[in-house]
Amino acid sequence: MVDNNTVMKFGRCIECGTRETNGFSCYELFGFPIVWEHNDPKLYELHFWLVSCYMIQHPSNYTEEGYKHLVNLFIDAYDNNWDTPYILKKNREIVKSVGKITNPIPNKERKRELRCWSMTIEDIYLGGEQNAISNINKWKIEVRNDLRH
Repeated sequence: MVDNNTVMKFGRCIECGTRETNGFSCYELFGFPIVWEHNDPKLYELHFWLVSCYMIQHPSNYTEEGYKHLVNLFIDAYDNNWDTPYILKKNREIVKSVGKITNPIPNKERKRELRCWSMTIEDIYLGGEQNAISNINKWKIEVRNDLRH
């Protein structure tokens, strides 16, 4: 199955390893916490972390330089405990200097490699809306730790 951002084979995302859950692909699972954010301003404050954790686990969406930018921004923001307005300011500055960050290759033709992650969007979805804040905070810690290896 191919959707906007992911390829599922044998019930798993071929990039992050997320299992198809309740009939939803990896990308469809990502849509749930995006909707949940609209119900909770405190959850919406974690939007950068939600999106960046997901996108770091799906590098085929980016150019090589765009992916490096995302990972470096994530690491800097995490390691320096930046607040969201500052993260977004830094992101705008870097994107202006990098130029095109999204992968121009058609989705079906992109090269994808499986990488095992400690936590994926599946964990956020399965934890439910009531646990989304704590689970996204845990996810950013896990992604940061996984990036060290």
